[in-house]
Amino acid sequence: MKTYSIGLVPGPVSVPEEFRRAYLENYGSADLEEEFFFLYEEAEGLLRQLLKTQNPVTIQSGEAMSVLWGAVKSCLLPGDRLLAVSNGVFGRGFGEMGQALGMDVRIVEAPGGDFPDPDVIRKEALSFRPRMITAVHCETPGGLLNPVAPLGGIADEAGALLCVDYVASAGGADVRTDGWGIDIGLLGSQKVLSLLPDLSMAAVSPKAWKAMERVNYQGYDALLPWRDGVKNRYLPYTFNWQALSALRLSLLRLLGEGLEASFGRHERVARYARERLTAMGVSLYPKREELCSPTVTAALVPEGWTWQKLDGALRERGMAVGGSYGPLAGKVFRIGHMGSQADMELVKKGMDVLEDVLGGK
Repeated sequence: MKTYSIGLVPGPVSVPEEFRRAYLENYGSADLEEEFFFLYEEAEGLLRQLLKTQNPVTIQSGEAMSVLWGAVKSCLLPGDRLLAVSNGVFGRGFGEMGQALGMDVRIVEAPGGDFPDPDVIRKEALSFRPRMITAVHCETPGGLLNPVAPLGGIADEAGALLCVDYVASAGGADVRTDGWGIDIGLLGSQKVLSLLPDLSMAAVSPKAWKAMERVNYQGYDALLPWRDGVKNRYLPYTFNWQALSALRLSLLRLLGEGLEASFGRHERVARYARERLTAMGVSLYPKREELCSPTVTAALVPEGWTWQKLDGALRERGMAVGGSYGPLAGKVFRIGHMGSQADMELVKKGMDVLEDVLGGK
């Protein structure tokens, strides 16, 4: 299998050797050993710092999509109302999950590259009165960092839970779970945390736990069993001790750098990528500068190129970037500069290769 010296995919990102080594350690049984639960509790405390919350944070096996499904199934029953705030594949995806589960769904959607006006969201929420409002902080297919902070007040006024996917932003952009009124904040291991795609996490408010008690969902992706699982030393399934050890290392490195320093590092490489693309005559997908994500940059495939041709030309030069999904497939390509890839020298090399390819060198 071919590897690439300039890896700028938007996740799963490159995993540092230090984190990979955790997977080579021999551990005991995570079901039985007290050391495992000490490790879990330490990692949870570090996650609370990262996510700026006093609420419990669950840590579960499985790629991030598992906790997105788990959050919806844990809090809502068929027929319950869900309001999905969307400007992309994952924002709309929350609504599609609800529809697949038999819920009454309404989607507030912005045109390509923008975000719905808070007044429009509030009007829909107050007329629809959903049990849950969902949103995505970083909509990776469009390189968008969405202004989700006002949604907490809207959800509170409407009597709804607020569920936010910050899978691709937390650690690379400011996330204020409690300050923004987020009842369920969702995270995955393979983005800014720079780990394998094997863990998913959820910060859960008291109001959300109460909603879960009403539903009492007990499937593999259920959140409710994790409320007391560690305290009772009885988890719903065999855990991945190696992944948890790698998570601890990642969080220690990130918090050791300092959150503000990490935010600054991500913003600098993102700004550099946008400036270089603009200088090449490549158009960005987001409609406004303030919506551009610090963790992934989305740009329109240049005129005269197809995504397949551009991707092939870059890979011949040892560079891997990402395409996009849904209505943006074939129209948008993405540069992932998150976590271990938020490295200025790496991004400079990538931009140089892209400029050479587009210039026919």
